[in-house]
Amino acid sequence: MNGGDLSHVEPGSDPHSYARPDEVVVRHMGLQWTVSFEDRRLVGHATLWVERRDPSAPLWLDTRDLDIEAVQTAPRPANLEESSPALARIEGAAWTEAAWARGERDPILGQPLRIELPPQAELVRIAYRTSPQASGLQWLEPRQTADGTDPFLYSQSQAIHARSWIPCQDSPGVRVTYDATVLLPVTAQAEDRVALMSARRVESPQLGPGEHRFEMPQPIPAYLVALAVGRVEQQSLGERSGVWAEPSVLPRAAREFADVERMMEVAESLFGPYRWERYDVLVLPPAFPFGGMENPRLTFATPTILAGDRSLVSLVAHELAHSWSGNLVTNATWEDTWLNEGFTVYIERRIVEALYGRGRSEMEALLGRQDLQDEIEGLDEPGDSRLHVALRGRDPDEALSDVAYEKGALFLRELEESYGREAFDPFVRKWFDSHAFTSVSSQELEAFLDRELVKVAVPLPSRQVARPQVWIHEPGVPEGAPQPRSDAFERVDAVIDALASGKTSVRSLPTRDWTPHQWLHFLRGLPAELPARTLTELDATFALTASTNYEILAQWLELSILRGHAAVDERLEQFLTTVGRRKFLVPLYEALLAAGRRGDALRIYERSRAGYHPITQHSLDTLLRG
Repeated sequence: MNGGDLSHVEPGSDPHSYARPDEVVVRHMGLQWTVSFEDRRLVGHATLWVERRDPSAPLWLDTRDLDIEAVQTAPRPANLEESSPALARIEGAAWTEAAWARGERDPILGQPLRIELPPQAELVRIAYRTSPQASGLQWLEPRQTADGTDPFLYSQSQAIHARSWIPCQDSPGVRVTYDATVLLPVTAQAEDRVALMSARRVESPQLGPGEHRFEMPQPIPAYLVALAVGRVEQQSLGERSGVWAEPSVLPRAAREFADVERMMEVAESLFGPYRWERYDVLVLPPAFPFGGMENPRLTFATPTILAGDRSLVSLVAHELAHSWSGNLVTNATWEDTWLNEGFTVYIERRIVEALYGRGRSEMEALLGRQDLQDEIEGLDEPGDSRLHVALRGRDPDEALSDVAYEKGALFLRELEESYGREAFDPFVRKWFDSHAFTSVSSQELEAFLDRELVKVAVPLPSRQVARPQVWIHEPGVPEGAPQPRSDAFERVDAVIDALASGKTSVRSLPTRDWTPHQWLHFLRGLPAELPARTLTELDATFALTASTNYEILAQWLELSILRGHAAVDERLEQFLTTVGRRKFLVPLYEALLAAGRRGDALRIYERSRAGYHPITQHSLDTLLRG
C-alpha cells in the first residue's frame, strides 16, 4: 500500500543519493520491460534482492518521475541461486503487498522511495512505468537517425539519471549485478529492431518473439546499466570485440574502429586483464550528448568521431580505458570524479602512444592542457579547480569539467615522471587488481599511494616526491606541473607567427602533411587581430566550412562566429540542428551570445531543442533561457 508522502528527506552518505546502503543495500536487480515507442515509456517491473544489514530498517531508493503502480516484498525462495539469480523471470516467490511512501521532489535528486520490509523479506518487486520525459532516456523519431527508417531508444544514466528509468540505489558507491528481459512489440515494421544492454546477451531457444534477455554477472553501479533499441547490425572487429551501428553507418564504423582489438591488448599488457569478456561499440544517432559512454561490454559512441582517418579514435581508447578506471574501480561519489576520468585520460594516452607514437599522444596531451587552462580561467568558483570538489546541493552533470579529466591525468603523469614507468606502471596495475569491482574515494587512493609507491620507491634524480595534497585538495594546476611538448605544434606556431606578421600568405601555408591535431592547434592559435579577409582566404583555400572532421569543424565554426565570418552561417545552422554532442553545442551557442547574436541563438535553439538529449537541453536552457 502507498503509505503517503514523506516530509523532506536528506541524502545519505552520498550527497546525490537517498540510499542508505549501510542499513539495506541492493545486491542484484532483475529488470523486465515492454518497450513502447508509441507512448515513449518502458513498462514493467524491477525486482531487487537486498542485503539487510539493519533488520529493522526500510529500503531507501532513488526515483525520478516514475509512475509506481505496486510494491511487493517476499522472502527469498529456496530455489533462487545466489550465484546466478534471474529475478526478471522469478517464479515461486510468496509476494505480499508492501507499505511504501515517497518524499518531496528535489529538482536535482528526484524523489526518495521508502519501502517497509517485513521480517524475512529479501526480495522487493516494484511495478512501474517511466515518464516520456525521463531524463535518462531519449526516444528518437526515424528522421533523427542515420537511416531514417526506424525510431531509436537509448539510455544515458551518468551521473544520476538511472533513477529516471529504474528505481534503484543510484550511487556509484553501490554496485549490483543484474539480469534483464526486454520485450519488443512484434510487428512487420519492427521485426528488424534489436535490443542491446551493457550485459551478456542470453541466447536461448525458449525466447519468445521480440524477447531479448541479458545478464551482468559482475557488480556495477546503476549508472552503468544501459539500454538501446533500434535497427542496428553488428560487425566483428576481433575475437572479443565488435561494432554495432545502423546499416548505412556500419561499414564506416568498422573501418574506423579496426584497431580496437589492438587497443585491448595494449591496455592489458600495461594494467592487467580485461575482465568483461567482450568489448563492443554501439554508434548512436547524432543526438547523443557525449563523445562516448563507457557502459561495460557496450560503449556508446557518437558518430562525430567517424572522421575517416582514425584521427579521433582516442575517444574509443578513452572509453575502453574505463574498463579499468571507472567500471572496474569506480569513484564512490561524484565528488571524486577524477578517480574515474583522470586515470582514464592517462591510460587513453598510454594506449595512443603505444599504437600511434609518442608524437601523437603528446599532441593530444597538449590540446588537453589547453582545454584545462581555458576551463580553469572560465570557472566561477575557484574551488571547482580542485580534484576533490564539494558537490552537495549541486547537479553533478553541471559540475563536470576538464578539471577531473585533464588535471587528474596531469597528476598521474607527474607521478610517472617522478618515479619512472618501471615503478609507476606496477603501482597502477596493483591499484586495479586490489580494488577490482569496488568503489573508492580520494582518501583511499592517497593511502594506497603512500603505502605502495611513496614508501617503496625513490623519485628519479631531480624529481620531486608525490604531492597528493596539492593536486587533489588545492585549486588550480600546481607549480611545476608536467608540460606536454610537441615539435609538430612548434612548427605550427611558427606558421601562425609568419601568417600574422605578413611573412607568408594563406596559399603558401605548409599544411600538406598536417594532422587534424595540428589543424586544431592552428585554429586555436590564430590571433584575434587577423583581418576578416584572412578567414575568407583560409576557407577558400582549405574548405574548412566543408570539413568532415567534427573537431576541426566545430573549432572553425566557433572561431568564425567570434570573428564575424558570416560565410559559415548556413553550415553552422545545419550543424546545430543535426548534432547533439554537448561538447560542441555549448561553446557554439556561447559564441553566438558573445558575438551579440542572441536572436539567432534562440531561433536555432527553438528549432533544434526537441532533438537534443534532456541533459543537453538542461545545459542549454540554463544558458539561453536562464
